[in-house]
Amino acid sequence: MQRSAAASGEPDPQTDAPSEPLSTARVALAVNNMGTFTWSLADNRLRYDRGGETVMGFRPGEFDGRPETLGERMLPVELPAVQEQVERAMRERSSFSLYFRVRHPNGALRWTHTQGHVITDRQGKPVRVIGIIRDASQELRAVDQTEELRRARSERRRQADIVGHVSDTLVPTLTLDDLAEALTSDRLLEQIGASSIILGMVDAGHIRLIGANGIPADLLRDFHLSRLEQPLPLTEAARTREAVFLLGRQEFVERYPSLEPYVRELPQAAAAVYLPLIAQGDAIGAVGLTYEGRAQFPQDEQTVLRALGKVIAQALQRALLYDQEHELAAGLQTAMLPGHLPHSPGVGLTARYRPTRARGGIGGDWYDALLLSDGRVGAVIGDVQGHDVTAAAIMGQLRIALRAYAAEGHPPTTVMARGSVFLTELDTGRFATCLLAVLDPRTGLTTIVRAGHPDPALRLADGTTASLDIPGGLPLGLTSPEAQPVYPAYETVLEPGSTLLLCTDGLFESRTQDIDTGRVRLLEALREGPGEPERLADHLLGAMAPYTGEEDDVALLVLRRLAGPSTPAQLMEAVIAPGDPEALRAARQDLRVALEGWQLDTLADTAVLLTCELVTNALLHSGGETLLTARPVRREDGGRALRLSVTDATPASPRRRAATDQATSGRGMLLVEELTSAWGVEPRGNGKTVWCEIPLAVP
Repeated sequence: MQRSAAASGEPDPQTDAPSEPLSTARVALAVNNMGTFTWSLADNRLRYDRGGETVMGFRPGEFDGRPETLGERMLPVELPAVQEQVERAMRERSSFSLYFRVRHPNGALRWTHTQGHVITDRQGKPVRVIGIIRDASQELRAVDQTEELRRARSERRRQADIVGHVSDTLVPTLTLDDLAEALTSDRLLEQIGASSIILGMVDAGHIRLIGANGIPADLLRDFHLSRLEQPLPLTEAARTREAVFLLGRQEFVERYPSLEPYVRELPQAAAAVYLPLIAQGDAIGAVGLTYEGRAQFPQDEQTVLRALGKVIAQALQRALLYDQEHELAAGLQTAMLPGHLPHSPGVGLTARYRPTRARGGIGGDWYDALLLSDGRVGAVIGDVQGHDVTAAAIMGQLRIALRAYAAEGHPPTTVMARGSVFLTELDTGRFATCLLAVLDPRTGLTTIVRAGHPDPALRLADGTTASLDIPGGLPLGLTSPEAQPVYPAYETVLEPGSTLLLCTDGLFESRTQDIDTGRVRLLEALREGPGEPERLADHLLGAMAPYTGEEDDVALLVLRRLAGPSTPAQLMEAVIAPGDPEALRAARQDLRVALEGWQLDTLADTAVLLTCELVTNALLHSGGETLLTARPVRREDGGRALRLSVTDATPASPRRRAATDQATSGRGMLLVEELTSAWGVEPRGNGKTVWCEIPLAVP
């Protein structure tokens, strides 16, 4: 419980006669710009002594004692906080101490400090507030200066952050589209505190708008390509190479009357700046920023905005140079790819190339197709290591070399081997994967050779899909020039209505999924796609793009053997089981019949002899079924030959051995070597294929 003034013996400054010590105290208070006050709660009257009136800016006798009159001298923004603290002191029967400003009759604002104490009666009810008031302007001037310094530092940090935000946003951009998208994003606008942005590029005496955010659509449409001479803020900044500052909607209309219909929706308190983008002494564009609720651009902010224009100009120049280089490289790459694909009766053939979205869209993927002299169709798909102009240039050279080797009539295995040697001799330090397929439209016989490239996919006429397991050799360019790289040939018959898909790994590889998942998705897309090659190629690109994210370039070839008149493939196959002597006898007989039909019956005795030797070796060493394959082939000199192949389930390769006159075995491979023009061994999964070619003598 607070004691009353009477009970405590404290003098009442309004009722008690002033004593000499009290008068001395009041003089001391006045000398120090201080005074006292008493607030009687019963009649709500506030009384100041002379020192208090001076602090509050009242002349003697001017203050009428009403708290409302005092409130008129105080700042409205500070009055609620003062009232809240006084009311809390009343409730708690305590004291208060607060700072507030008052406006003197001459208009000057002065800081005051008031300390008050609540006096209660015997029942604890507040009856009076007494206290002192003093001039705190001198005390808080240092505080104001410190606060102003803090605000100035904060503003400098904000301005530096604006340049930093823009610089960080533009660093990873490469193309002009990347830069425009990043610079006009909502996030960047929020970071720099602007309400709208517009970006233009100088193009043949015009300003071409390449990006905007917060700009009316009709303005972008009407001024998309404006002449530099037109009276517009963006063109003026680029033409004069000086920043244009506009303060308010009225200044927009006065300086640029043609913009009046477009700025009606702008707030009256809106400011804008248009900065020239200058690189190496040339104006290459301009950028405009609009700010709502701003009436001026202080000098230090103008300096920051000009620095911002330099950052944007550097990024724009870099993007322009990148786009020019990319356009040159893309043109080179396009020129390296075939202009059209050959037309062959009985074959539907289409190709697609899609550059990657990353790295500027340059890569080493390629495709090619050609019509061979004997009516067969050759299709090539490949991928040179790297994503740059060098990769595109190497791709063009390699494509032309492979095309030349195939056109000369070399078999697919020789074409691939020579291509590898060619790339090695280029000495570029790059390698390439490649796959070559040669299709005979009449018979469907297809020969496939693979050099480190992904396997092709097959869709049969009934819609069944599968990934062909093709034996392959090393990628091109990884062997020494003196070596003779070996690339085994895989043969299959493409039935009418079947489709063969050759593609690069960009069609099914994803950074977030394993490669097997991508292959499964590709087979699903192949199975669900339309039959017509053109539509199927587009379907595959569209179906796989969400999975791969278009992170790599893609080349694909679709070969479809059309239904129609066809000639049975000149191919004889026979499966010979161990312990079945009749199977070998029947295979020899079928071989003689086939050779007679192929007009190669003069080779029958030699072919049967070598078949017996090869099949017997396979049966003895593998213990499982053996597959015999025979077919006529074209030799590199234009002549004909018979190719025999025996496939078994053991990886052990046969060796030529020396046999004595008394030996009963060991002469098999010697006979093969002496009676054929070439022979070899190709790995096939867990087994192998031993092949040989018997030439037909030229009359």
